[in-house]
Amino acid sequence: MSIPTPPPERQSAYPHQTPTPSPAPPPPADPTVVYPAALQPAPVQPVQPVQPVPVAPARPADPSVDAGRFWAGVVATALVAALVGLVGVVIVDQILGFELAVQDVFGVDSTGAAYVVGAAVIAVLAGGLLHLLVLTTPKPKAFFGWIMFLGTLTAALLPLTWTDVLESSISAGLVNALIGIAIWSLLLGVLSRTLRPGTTPID
Repeated sequence: MSIPTPPPERQSAYPHQTPTPSPAPPPPADPTVVYPAALQPAPVQPVQPVQPVPVAPARPADPSVDAGRFWAGVVATALVAALVGLVGVVIVDQILGFELAVQDVFGVDSTGAAYVVGAAVIAVLAGGLLHLLVLTTPKPKAFFGWIMFLGTLTAALLPLTWTDVLESSISAGLVNALIGIAIWSLLLGVLSRTLRPGTTPID
């Protein structure tokens, strides 16, 4: 009876490869050492949408005029008004032969000179009034228009109270009205040309 022999030891397919040792077990925890708790990540906060900040529209600056150019226009207006008065006196007094009713407020002892000086002074006063209205009132052109309308109407009607000669009073009233209309229209044109850019439009 034969004794069975054990099977030969199985050879590795890779004879030159060294087997990897198993990792050593971790050492037992020391009960006397306090280990910090595991750090937990902070909770993620939901992202709040950013609300756009409303931007107020840029407000135009208050009305303002270029004073130098404005008053140069006022002086030119005074010159034109004086010439209108002079031409009116020449046409009515010298050509048509009607003696104009006039109040010599400035003591110039001349009908023509009284109209020339009076028209120039009124133009300068009207320019100062318009400049003041632009700086202080909300609707300077409207106020100036009404003031000039009523002033021109008064100047046209006043000669009727100075003399009983109808032709003289009517002629003087027409010349006064032309002077007032010239001052009114020219000063409004000067204002529109001398308003500084970027300011509030003037009504």
